Amino acid sequence: MTAAAQEVRTLHVSRLHLVAVASAVSVARAFTRQTLAHWKLDDFAADASLMMSELVSNAVKASGILDPGPKPWQIKAEHVIAVQLRAIGGVLFIEVWDRSPLVPVKQSVTAEAEGGRGLHLVEALARRWGIYRPPAGGKIVWAEAVLTRLPNPALDGSTLQLRVPSDMEPPPGPTKDQATTALMQRVLDGLRRLL
Repeated sequence: MTAAAQEVRTLHVSRLHLVAVASAVSVARAFTRQTLAHWKLDDFAADASLMMSELVSNAVKASGILDPGPKPWQIKAEHVIAVQLRAIGGVLFIEVWDRSPLVPVKQSVTAEAEGGRGLHLVEALARRWGIYRPPAGGKIVWAEAVLTRLPNPALDGSTLQLRVPSDMEPPPGPTKDQATTALMQRVLDGLRRLL
């Protein structure tokens, strides 16, 4: 194969660890908007933020603290979720890790129902979505969106500096390490598929 015939693919990855509480949803949305703005993919931020919100909401329900105003002493090292945005070629992956083995299930909803539409929204916006079981444990629920243009961050050495509220930064521990390893395994498996 000649160099001209080879497709050039760049990989862009950004991830964030959060305490698994209800306010993680808004922080994950902001992370998505800021990351996509940095990658000059602002046009995709609305749909990607909505998908991220729904996936994070499910992760918090599966493995977090459901009290809307948890006290600091209630948050333990195992109350961690991690979010990741990954763009390669013309595809954007929205990925959310949690430690629970439970699989999210699309619910039957009626017009009167106040909730249960999350996975239906993800399914409507994503090209496809699924669940990945990383060797490190837990699960990653992911959604895939098609990009009509490639990420184009500034090449001046600048990086995206995200500020996470201190009460959203999970304490260090084995669960946070497990989340990092699991998301990295997802990146590596994705790269292997390209070979």
